[in-house]
Amino acid sequence: MNWSSKESPQYQAIVIGAGVCGIYQALHLKKMGLPATVIERADDVGGTWYWNRYPGCRFDSESETYGYSFSPEVLEEWNWSERFASRPETERYLQYVVEKFDLRKLMQFGCSVTSAVWDEQERLWRVGLSDDRLLTTRFLLTAIGLLSEPTLPRYPGVSRFKGLSFHTYHAPREPVEFRGKRVAVIGTGATGVQFIAEIADKVDSLTVFQRRPNWCAPLNNALISLEQMQEIRSRYSEIFKKCKSTAGGFVHDVDPRKALDVSPGEREAFWEELYASPGFGIWIGNFKDVLTDFAANAEMSKFVARKIRERVKDPRVAEKLIPKDHGFGTRRVPMETKYYEVYNRDNVTLVDISETPIECITETGIITSAQEHEFDIIVYATGFDAITGAFDKIDIRGVDGQRLKDKWKDGPIAAYGLAVNGFPNLLTLAGPQSGSVATNFPRGIEEAVDWCTDLLQYAYLHGVTRLEARRDTEEAWGVEVRKWAQRILFGSEQSWFTGYNSNVDRAPGIRYLIYAGGAPRFRKHVGGEATQGYPGFELR
Repeated sequence: MNWSSKESPQYQAIVIGAGVCGIYQALHLKKMGLPATVIERADDVGGTWYWNRYPGCRFDSESETYGYSFSPEVLEEWNWSERFASRPETERYLQYVVEKFDLRKLMQFGCSVTSAVWDEQERLWRVGLSDDRLLTTRFLLTAIGLLSEPTLPRYPGVSRFKGLSFHTYHAPREPVEFRGKRVAVIGTGATGVQFIAEIADKVDSLTVFQRRPNWCAPLNNALISLEQMQEIRSRYSEIFKKCKSTAGGFVHDVDPRKALDVSPGEREAFWEELYASPGFGIWIGNFKDVLTDFAANAEMSKFVARKIRERVKDPRVAEKLIPKDHGFGTRRVPMETKYYEVYNRDNVTLVDISETPIECITETGIITSAQEHEFDIIVYATGFDAITGAFDKIDIRGVDGQRLKDKWKDGPIAAYGLAVNGFPNLLTLAGPQSGSVATNFPRGIEEAVDWCTDLLQYAYLHGVTRLEARRDTEEAWGVEVRKWAQRILFGSEQSWFTGYNSNVDRAPGIRYLIYAGGAPRFRKHVGGEATQGYPGFELR
C-alpha cells in the first residue's frame, strides 16, 4: 500500500499514545498492512492505567463493559476479578491484548511527540520527538487521552517541600509506605476521593484540604467469582448491545419517568435502590429529568445530602462535605467506597480552604490563613487540564503554519471531534467534542477508531493523499455541541467538562469540551458521513 508523492514518508500513519485508544488503533493499522508506528512517552503501554499508580485507583465502569469488544477470543480468555477493576488489573489486561495481537513491535516507548508540522507541498506531517528525531508520516492520529496533562496548584513554595510530594498522576512506581506518616491530600475530586478512602486507615494522620466538595455516591464494588464470570461471558453480546443503545455507553439507562411525576415515597424508594446499586446508575440511570430540570435535581440533591449526614457523625463536618454551589450530577460524580466514613476517624481532619485558604507550601508542610501544618507527605489530587491540555503541550502546526493551540485558544472547534479544518490528515481519535469523551471510554473509542480506520481505507482505495474537514462541517458541529450542552445542567457548571481549571492560565468562559447529545446520536452523525462518501471533508 503506497500513496505516491514527491517525498515518500517513513510511515503512512503515526499514532500518539499507547493507551486504550492507541492500542486499538495500532491493531487496525496492523490489519491494514500500513507502515505505522505508535509513539508513547511512558516505557510501556497503558496510558491512564500506566501513570496513575496511586493507592485506590480503579475505573468506575463495570469491568465487563470496559474491556474491548472486538475479539471473541479475548472475551473468552480474560477473567475480570472485580466488578470495577483496579489499576494494576487493567494495566495487565492491556498488556495482555498487546501481546496477544503482537502489537509491541509497532510501538516506540520512552519518547514524546514535541511537534508536528504539516508540509503542504509533500502532503505529510513532520513529527519531532523528544529524543531529537524527526519522523514523517502521511497521517497523524492522536490517542493522547482525556486526562493526561496533570496540573499542580499555583501555591507559592510547591517545590520547596523537603518531604515526599507528588501529583497522583505521577505517583511513584514503587509503593509508598504511608504507615506512621503525617499525610496531606489537596483535592477531593474523583481521584482524591479514591486515594483518601484507601490510605485513611494506614497513616498516622491525614489532613484533607478541600476547596469545593463534590457529590459522591457509593461504588458498591464486589469480587467476581469464576462462576459469575462464566455467566457474564454468556451475556456479552447482550451487554454490548445494551451499551450501544445508551447515551453514555454504559449498561445504565435513564428511567423514562420524571422525578416529580411519581409520589415522594416511590421516588425515595427508587433513589434508595440506586444508592445501593453498583456503579453510575445513580448518575446516569436516574429519572430522565434529574440532569435537565432544576426542581428534579434539587430533590435528588436533598436525598444525597441526607445520606451524607447519615454517614458522617460530626454535623459540622458533614455540612462541609455537602456541595452548596452545584446540584448532584452536574459535575463528574466521584464513586466512593466508605469515603464519608473516613471523616469519622480520629486521625483524619478536614480543612475547608474556602474558609482558611492555603497561603504557601514550606519545607516542612503547609501554611493556611489559620495555622501551619507539618507533614511527611503531600499529595496533590488537583486534577488535569482536561482534553485539550495534552494537545497544547505539542506544537501542532497546520496549513500556513497555524498553531492548533491558537485556533483553540477560545475553545476547541473540530468536526465531530475527530478532524480539524486547517489541519489536513490529522485525526483526533479522542479529541474534544467527540463522542468518546462523554461516554464509557472503550465503548466510545472503539467507534471512533473504527470510523477513522474506515476513512483511511476509503482514502487508500480512492487514491486520496490529503483529507481535511470542511470549515462549515466543524462550524455546524460546534452548533450541535453547544445545543446539547445548553440542554443539560452541567453545561454551565465549573468543571473539567466545561474546561474549568483554576491552575491553568486561560481566558474565562465556558469551553465546550464534550458532546452531550449521547452516543447513538453521535453515531448517526458520523455514520451519515461515511455512507455518503464523506461530504463534510475535502478529499484530494
